Amino acid sequence: MSDHLPSELQSEIMKMLPVQSLFRFRSVCKSWKSVIDSSDFITGYSGQHHHLFVGYTDDKDMFNYKQSFVSIVDDNNINSPKQRVSVTLPGFQYIIGSSHGLLCVYSPNRVLIFNPCIRRKAVAVDLSRVEYGWSIITVLGFGVCRETNDPKIVKITPTISLWQVEVFTLSTGAWRSPYSDDFSCKSVKFSCDQVVIDGCLYWLARDRLVDEYYNLIVSFDLTSEEFREVNLPDSLAGYGSFSMYKLSDSLAVVKESIDAHKLGFDVWRMEDDSFKKLYTISSHSPDVSILRVCGLRKTGEPLLEVILRAQHGYTRMLAAYESYSKSITNLGIIGRNIYVYNYMETLLLL
Repeated sequence: MSDHLPSELQSEIMKMLPVQSLFRFRSVCKSWKSVIDSSDFITGYSGQHHHLFVGYTDDKDMFNYKQSFVSIVDDNNINSPKQRVSVTLPGFQYIIGSSHGLLCVYSPNRVLIFNPCIRRKAVAVDLSRVEYGWSIITVLGFGVCRETNDPKIVKITPTISLWQVEVFTLSTGAWRSPYSDDFSCKSVKFSCDQVVIDGCLYWLARDRLVDEYYNLIVSFDLTSEEFREVNLPDSLAGYGSFSMYKLSDSLAVVKESIDAHKLGFDVWRMEDDSFKKLYTISSHSPDVSILRVCGLRKTGEPLLEVILRAQHGYTRMLAAYESYSKSITNLGIIGRNIYVYNYMETLLLL
């Protein structure tokens, strides 16, 4: 190919190939390796395959509560065993977030940024001692700046009178204050839930001064590094558990509801700073109980942790939900405490 095609055309062709093929092509010749390793190629590369990164507690190991992880290609053959690869996360405690094909994992007193497609390499970032969770703690966020493709970690630490905010930028390898220090939401209580949409970090939170159960969403622009509060309709801001996910290039909110005395989930989508209800997830089958929403596929199909009852017991598993027919499809992940992160193949951290 190198003898007959211009180098610019070769580069454009290679940008359409999967990451694993590009790894092999780096060994073909020095010129291809130089192209693939270049910052312009890495920045311009957009993988063709979407993946689901699934974590769960394996029911086969009930006493040790072993966490298992698998990466699944999110396409029409999602049920095929060939579409999934087991992943090991050493020192893992909690996944902070996913952005631009990278995952950020919390480990004691540090975080790890890694590319699931390049599992041999991870970047460790040291933290001062933090306690991570729902209480009055340090809040962590992760995302990739849309302007520079630079991964950033946001650390928000409560003090007596205000929140102290620090930003770690991978290219500089240092912590610093954000560009904007106007953080007016100092009474909020953050959760661990976060999602990145179009270069903005979103956290689920509650306003402690208004009402302990008053729901909020706080955003952080990874370019301007400014905070703001996302306005929620009363039906979302009031009492009730809800979670956030990425739906295409929009923010989706899923809130618990009661449907005919059974647990259901309302799915909302943010459009132009307002929210529109899309549908309600429910199951009227006596053999299936929906426990929670774990995530969304690239098609927008919700991913659920469900209980499937049978004559000789029950099984907890991951399933996909079709909103029109309300049908549920088993995705072959058996376990509990299931959570799902979406990512697309990338060459960042190559």
